[in-house]
Amino acid sequence: MLPFLRSDLAYLSAYVPHPGGGDGSPVQAHTGAIDRLDSNESPYDLPADLKEKLGWQFQNEIESNRYPDGRHASLKDAIAQYVNESAPVDPGITTQQISVGNGSDELIRSLLIATCLGNEGSILVATPTFSMYGILAQTLGIPVVSIDRSDETFELDLDAARSAIADSEETSQEQDIPPIRVVCMVHPNSPTGNTMTEAELNWLRSLPAHILVIIDEAYFEFSQTTVVAELAQHSNWVVLRTFSKAFRLASLRVGYAIAHPELIAALEKVRLPYNLPSFSQIGALLVLQHRQALLASIPLLLQERQTLTDALVAMPELRVWPSDANFIYVRRQSGGDDGLETLFLKMKAHGSLIRHTGGGIRLTVGTPEENQRSLSRLRTVLAELG
Repeated sequence: MLPFLRSDLAYLSAYVPHPGGGDGSPVQAHTGAIDRLDSNESPYDLPADLKEKLGWQFQNEIESNRYPDGRHASLKDAIAQYVNESAPVDPGITTQQISVGNGSDELIRSLLIATCLGNEGSILVATPTFSMYGILAQTLGIPVVSIDRSDETFELDLDAARSAIADSEETSQEQDIPPIRVVCMVHPNSPTGNTMTEAELNWLRSLPAHILVIIDEAYFEFSQTTVVAELAQHSNWVVLRTFSKAFRLASLRVGYAIAHPELIAALEKVRLPYNLPSFSQIGALLVLQHRQALLASIPLLLQERQTLTDALVAMPELRVWPSDANFIYVRRQSGGDDGLETLFLKMKAHGSLIRHTGGGIRLTVGTPEENQRSLSRLRTVLAELG
């Protein structure tokens, strides 16, 4: 290890992007159709007419030699309008309550910088959940406190959560270890697909004002479940959303935060200047302008989710959980984690990319054709595994 690098980097692992997780390598042996059901993306690309509009705008409206709009003014206006339309509140969300990031990952990183950096705090996560919360915290040298979820329902262990926060306050006074300053929740949770229960929400409502609550609504368009209406009562809550899923813009990397204006002002202080390229901004504006047409695919995906769920439930080798997102979470009835890794690798060899994470397998809902091919391959692989 190079002598000038932080010593703790030796214990960290880089995030492995798709296809297929694992070693991140492409599918070499398979010559047929490749079904990418591993990253919770939309299976549908932008329609050709919107791509043409986007290309026209790139050619005629973007000056490549100029920096992008560093204030994201037009995009924030459009996002505020969409948020108010999708989750009506009184008074409505304003642009002063919106921050835009290069994907939600950048927003998470900025939130951790604004709250925990400099040994001022640690974060609480409930596993299994979105891995980037822990990964980003570790890259910043921020301690991560992890509690378990129920193996049956994936609800939080609320007693463990309360104890973790109480213990962190006591330990911080005795051993100079930073107390929990941020609680990270995904709603619906990834990879398990469950929305928060009323008991979990009540616990979040009870947390003191000095603890930031991140509620990640990346899958809002599929669940239609949101806490945006409660932001006015909780200045320590922030909602994250993304254009990478339902809006089909995973390649352009646009996410946004909705929160109290003072928290948004803090995020503006710590984010990088010109963090969102002009092309990403016009892409996000374009899909918001055409949101009704793009979001019309949601009922089809929900129908496919049910079809896929029913087919998986019919496989006695698998245990399947209901989902409020655009993916389904399953575990094998036997074989443990080694068996899941084997299943994952065999599916990859057959041409279906899925995600082995959190002690289970997560399958993104694809097109009807992708789903049927992957189900056929899964039946073959399960038969091979006995």
